[in-house]
Amino acid sequence: MNASIVLGIFGMGASELIVIGVIVLLLFGGKKLPELMKGLGKGIKDFKDASKGEDSSATPEKKD
Repeated sequence: MNASIVLGIFGMGASELIVIGVIVLLLFGGKKLPELMKGLGKGIKDFKDASKGEDSSATPEKKD
């Protein structure tokens, strides 16, 4: 997905994203930020894996 499309959907420009990034950095600090991003990535991966599992289990399997 193109980054400009995603930013257009949310109505956010570069300056808003920078402000949000600075606020997150001030709240959590530089040491906790990588741990938070790692947890967020793991959560997204688990969600995608679970949604793929539901799609494959929704179709009935043939038994021979």
